[in-house]
Amino acid sequence: MHSPAVTGHRIVTLTMNPALDITTSTDVVHSTDKLRCTAARYDPGGGGINVAHVADVLGAGATAVFPAGGPAGEMVTNLLVAEGLSVHRVKIGGTTRESFTVDEDSTGKQYRFVLPGPELTLAEQTECLLHLRRAAASAAIVVASGSLPPGVPPDFYQQVANVCADIGAVFILDTSGGGLKHVNSGVSLLKPSLRELRECVGGDLATETEQLAAARHLIDRGCAEHVLVSLGAQGALLATRSGGHRYAPVEVPAGSGVGAGDAMVAGVAVGLTRGWPLAKAVRLGVAAGAAMLLTPGTAPCTREDTERLFEQTEDPVAVELVTR
Repeated sequence: MHSPAVTGHRIVTLTMNPALDITTSTDVVHSTDKLRCTAARYDPGGGGINVAHVADVLGAGATAVFPAGGPAGEMVTNLLVAEGLSVHRVKIGGTTRESFTVDEDSTGKQYRFVLPGPELTLAEQTECLLHLRRAAASAAIVVASGSLPPGVPPDFYQQVANVCADIGAVFILDTSGGGLKHVNSGVSLLKPSLRELRECVGGDLATETEQLAAARHLIDRGCAEHVLVSLGAQGALLATRSGGHRYAPVEVPAGSGVGAGDAMVAGVAVGLTRGWPLAKAVRLGVAAGAAMLLTPGTAPCTREDTERLFEQTEDPVAVELVTR
């Protein structure tokens, strides 16, 4: 299986729509009632920030590039700096969004409330790209992860891909909606969830054959060289130009799934910086995603849990594309 050519060890992430993640719990969630909750937990969040966090935990050098403004943006930045993560903050006029998660103790259900985020001006968007270019000048891998905030055009991630092509960095993209549909070149690894893949190509994609065909369609369109579809409790499916590979899930106790997809991306990126082939790097990604289920809120998985679960992962099973 062909793997991305990684020549360094640093990972740079881009988060265009970061958030201050607030997590709490209550016994029962009722409409209109005043709910008494436990003390809140605050974590810096947003796709790329989560990826950088996990990559740092797993021992890879990681730098997070993100726009931030207002009190929430200050708190996100301060939390990251306090944890020792390298950051490139782009100051913006708007206020960084907050995301609120409530765990219902009596049922184990989880309720997530996600705000749209501040509108970024064209100047702020340009500044993000400039900061990314500077931070990633000597990076091996650039990861862009998460949604695009208001005001950012849907082809923004194609602009990021062009920057990565200019500096010779491997580009991994994890996004949805317009940000996914408007990428047409320059992505080494695209990581949609099954829901995001359905939204992008249409159809139920109920079978593995349909899922692989949809992922291969993105490759044939030139969107990416490889497509890794996260399937939650069903594991993952990696599509390449020559075929596909299915990864079995790692069994862990049920827990918060927040950030599991980001942890998978981080695990893959870290595996590649270790010089591993893509097939093995994806195994580390599966392990990191599973390890996230063992942590509270959006707190990053531990290296100990990830390495332990990695030993439990299985080699992937080849999947053939069935054509009619």
